[in-house]
Amino acid sequence: MGWFLLSLLGRALRYKRAFDSEGNRQTDTHTERPHLKILDQNKQLPGFSEHRERNSLAVTMLSKQPIIVESLIMFTIVLCVHSTVWDRFSWCAIALAIQAFYIQFKWDNLLRLGSAVFQFRAGANSGLFPACMAVPLLGIVMKERCQAAGIVYFERFGIIVASTGMIIALFLSVIALGVTKPVPTNTCILSGIAGSLIIYTMKHSLTVSEVIEVLEVLLIFVYLSMILLYLLPRCFTPGEALLVLTGISFVLNQLIKRSLNVTESRGDPIDFFLLVVVVGVVLLGIFFTALFFFMDSGTWISSMFFHMMTAVLGLGVVMPWLYRLIRQNPLFWLSQFLSQTQTRVYLLAYWILLAALACTVVLYQNAKRSSGSKKHQASTITRKYFHFIVVATYVPGLIYDRQLLYVAAVVCLAVFILLEYIRYFTIKPLGHTLRNLLSLFLDERDSGPLILTHIYLLLGMSLPVWLFPRPCASKATLPGAGALAPYSGVLAVGIGDSVASIFGSTVGEIKWPGTKKTFEGTMMGIFAQIIAVAIILIFDSGVDLNASYSWILASISLVSLLEAYTTQVDNLLLPLYLQILLMT
Repeated sequence: MGWFLLSLLGRALRYKRAFDSEGNRQTDTHTERPHLKILDQNKQLPGFSEHRERNSLAVTMLSKQPIIVESLIMFTIVLCVHSTVWDRFSWCAIALAIQAFYIQFKWDNLLRLGSAVFQFRAGANSGLFPACMAVPLLGIVMKERCQAAGIVYFERFGIIVASTGMIIALFLSVIALGVTKPVPTNTCILSGIAGSLIIYTMKHSLTVSEVIEVLEVLLIFVYLSMILLYLLPRCFTPGEALLVLTGISFVLNQLIKRSLNVTESRGDPIDFFLLVVVVGVVLLGIFFTALFFFMDSGTWISSMFFHMMTAVLGLGVVMPWLYRLIRQNPLFWLSQFLSQTQTRVYLLAYWILLAALACTVVLYQNAKRSSGSKKHQASTITRKYFHFIVVATYVPGLIYDRQLLYVAAVVCLAVFILLEYIRYFTIKPLGHTLRNLLSLFLDERDSGPLILTHIYLLLGMSLPVWLFPRPCASKATLPGAGALAPYSGVLAVGIGDSVASIFGSTVGEIKWPGTKKTFEGTMMGIFAQIIAVAIILIFDSGVDLNASYSWILASISLVSLLEAYTTQVDNLLLPLYLQILLMT
């Protein structure tokens, strides 16, 4: 199977080289300028055209090299997952991976030519290959874990997650093929084969109600894509938009489903808390974006209206919705939950101190910028301070009280998004202040109207906690390497990415071909994560790896290589793939 995939990859690379070289030959023209006459005369020399074609192919190969290596890493991850987890969905996942590899080049070409319908983030490729595979692989490993535990309900939920991820990926493939001119026949045939295989497998795996649920999520995804990508230009790449919008669509569909079937709905109150809060803040943002099309958001009247409507929607919509699901007063439930044990009180006090420390770092760095004689911008090392603060926040929560960490992460996400609304709409009295404070920490990924880096960091640390299949884990943990799955964000983003960036920017000299990342940084990131795993084994008695050390090392190494070559937001992508590999 591996040789088959590599041969297909080689054929695709040769096809892309020939296609790009042909395009270069057709579009390469000279205007009549004196300094180009020598080049025109040289065209008549023997071997000039062949030499020029070789140079064109070399340039094309160098520009495509990071994408090819990233794709090889992704194929390796897919094969590693299905070498352990093999069922009827495995064929679908492999077919989806092959067609996603081809479709990614089509989307890259659309972005390069400016033919995409919406404006996406510049300076990165489409990222569709890693984004298309994340949700299906997560659903497949979740299904296998819950099937082994005998939890049928969540086993079926894993199948729905995998099927929905595949259908949304196929939908994006159809869009890319529909707007590509001329129509790529070979890619259409490949996508048709992959789509037929996926639909055939879904027909024999899903019930009618489950098919309807998959289509509901797809419909929500389509509408949210048209709304959010229009309102927020240059904030996402296609791959990042796929991950974010798929997650929001899933959450919204689950909330609607459970609200309509309260008597039959299953789940912990903290799960309902996550669903209601995420949907509430997203709908709040859409509402105010539409409203401030017709109003000036920077006036005191608009600001007062913003605060008033936020309170009305929170107390009049979100609270009753949550009350209907958990069947008790949400404020009383939350206060009881937070003060249930002495450990939770200590953890909350500790987290408040860390939040104050993070605010102090922000204020101190802005004071340096104000007092400096020249423009001051936060360095990579300074931005990684927040990664270490988040690690210090999450590790005690993962060891002592994961449910409290779950709820605290939801509250923190809501606060971050509300503060971003205040900054984006310049709501008084904090809007201008937040703009000035946060502009210091901008990087090339914050090219749109929103600043999402800190929100992605929080999501990357929290998603492994939120997505961990607690009902399918005996004693709140999974056997073997799966016990480290909730630590995926801490390992991949908090430690691995931070150490790799710091060492790569300070002592790194050997760069990975075609990227700005260094070999020294990647190796130090892997080494730091291995040390972190050893420390977790010492302090967390619930982690029992059962001699699965080689798999853990391979998983960390693959995700670290993906970090070196991907141009997507690594805070969002890396924890998902490390969790997938550890849960396999």
